[in-house]
Amino acid sequence: MTLPRRRFLHLAAGALALPAVPRVATAQTYPSRAVRLIVGFPAGGPTDITARVMAQLLSERLGQQVVVDNRAGAGSNIATEGVVNAPPDGYTLLLVGATNAINVTLYDKLNFNFVRDIAPVAGIIRVPLIMEVHPSFPASTVAEFIAYAKAHPGKINMGSGGIGTTLHVSGELFKMMTGVDMLHVPYRGAGPMLTDLLGGQVQVGFDPMPSSIGYVKAGRLRPLAVTTATRSEALPEVPSVGDVLPGYEASTWYGVGAPKNTPAEIIDKLNKEINAGLADPKLRARLTELGGMMLTGSPAEFGSFIADETQKWAKVVKFSGAKAE
Repeated sequence: MTLPRRRFLHLAAGALALPAVPRVATAQTYPSRAVRLIVGFPAGGPTDITARVMAQLLSERLGQQVVVDNRAGAGSNIATEGVVNAPPDGYTLLLVGATNAINVTLYDKLNFNFVRDIAPVAGIIRVPLIMEVHPSFPASTVAEFIAYAKAHPGKINMGSGGIGTTLHVSGELFKMMTGVDMLHVPYRGAGPMLTDLLGGQVQVGFDPMPSSIGYVKAGRLRPLAVTTATRSEALPEVPSVGDVLPGYEASTWYGVGAPKNTPAEIIDKLNKEINAGLADPKLRARLTELGGMMLTGSPAEFGSFIADETQKWAKVVKFSGAKAE
């Protein structure tokens, strides 16, 4: 489903349009008990790590425990549906990410409408992917890679962590913008893909920086570029794909969402505390180590960001013909 940006912002604003007086009273006492932060992936992965950093931050700033609740399955849709159906009182939050924006188009039938049913609260970080190749691959730059791929159509295997993952659609966006023909090889997770990339069974991958940076620094993988619009502080010597392909941008990103109709004052309070926490130098340093770039701003700005991401990935998913398995 493709949702026009203006329509998304209208829905986001409408979700907050409730009577003011009860909400003020609620916000003054919020939170009075523990808050759950629902995560759509298993413990230990980058999504879970980000959630736990955020839970610790909010626990300290709100004076109540924020508990991470992992509900893995169906590409994070189980977790999202759980939050959609939760009371809109600020005590059940969702760790949202790029996967949610991709799933809007990837899945034909869902029991919820993400952009309608989840109110944006605040962004956290966006993390670059690394466009990387096996060291034996005969290209050291993005331009050389494109030239080689066009001279050898269909001969390059592009690994990913599965159909519809950020790894997959980032590669499909590259294919769409360059016109190169690569064979997509989906794996059940980024880990198995990295194993085969290291072994040379696939030649190229687009992998989030936290899981690949160690191999890059050890010389076991060759970085061609990072996928964010600007270079990363973690790999400042590596150019961005956009240096060769103006307008190319892809990243794994995370933020916080809440059920629609959550009082605006509670959302504003959460947004204020998250942004204040992200301004702390120690936390910024910790997130930068993961390759993260701060994604701060108001709830409306985060909603606008989600709208743009949803539309961008809708075009890519349709171009690739990908469907959820």
